[in-house]
Amino acid sequence: MNIPFIKYRKIYFLFSGILVLASIITLTVFGLQFGIDFVGGSLLEIEFKNIRPSLEEIKNDLKDFNLGEVVIQPTGEKGVIIRMITTDIETRELVIQQLKEKTELTVMRNDLVGPIIGQELRNSAKLIIFLAILAMLIYIALAFRRISGLVTSWQYSLISLIALIYNILVTLGIFSILGFFYYIEVTIPIIVAFLVILGYSINDTVVVFDRIRENLIKKTGKTYDEIVNISLNQTLIRSINTSLTTLFPLIAIFFFGGATLKYFALTLIIGITLGTYSSIFLAGPLLATLALIKNKK
Repeated sequence: MNIPFIKYRKIYFLFSGILVLASIITLTVFGLQFGIDFVGGSLLEIEFKNIRPSLEEIKNDLKDFNLGEVVIQPTGEKGVIIRMITTDIETRELVIQQLKEKTELTVMRNDLVGPIIGQELRNSAKLIIFLAILAMLIYIALAFRRISGLVTSWQYSLISLIALIYNILVTLGIFSILGFFYYIEVTIPIIVAFLVILGYSINDTVVVFDRIRENLIKKTGKTYDEIVNISLNQTLIRSINTSLTTLFPLIAIFFFGGATLKYFALTLIIGITLGTYSSIFLAGPLLATLALIKNKK
């Protein structure tokens, strides 16, 4: 079966554009909820011995401490994670003692990050992501430097960059919604997941581009659009199978793993799904469109 991917490229571009626009709007309106790793503050993870109090009860117990904005998130069957802006050791101990007055509990984590360290971590994360993207783009430009045709090697890199920006932007847009409504924060494990997404997305895109290069070398007499369409059909099953074999264990981790890995797995699920979509429905059609524009000129 030969699916006419290129024929419906305007639909893919419109759909992708809507997602990008929606992501920009949500990021502008909601922003991102950064964890204490990046903004500084305190994190308490508490496991109650008996029944976990309701989140409202815990908030009422802590309201006299003037902690400012406090985020309380349930974890497991009997645990809660309490995030506070305050970094004062005495205040954190008073919070623990206050909660102990009603029921027995165990402190699982008592982390503290200063605001200066948090800012340094944010800057380091941005630098790492930038360097990773730059290295990948240089690799693609070098790998496809001898390819012949309407599209040059640096333009392959440009299209790969567009696909990467799409994947990152839409994933961030989803996390801005999750952060606003469900207080899901961007933490160091999620940044690590973003780096994995970058590598996975580039790998998928390179496989598609490499098949296009092979078909161009054969010189079958077909148009550029036809060659791209054939290449996308040839790599479709491989891309879907690879993604599914990766997604199945990630879905299992998300539903049955611990709280630490839950949102790391969710980030990968979103990013890998978007990466598979962009390599087939965005990168390939963009390549064909660029070739069409250059051919008209």
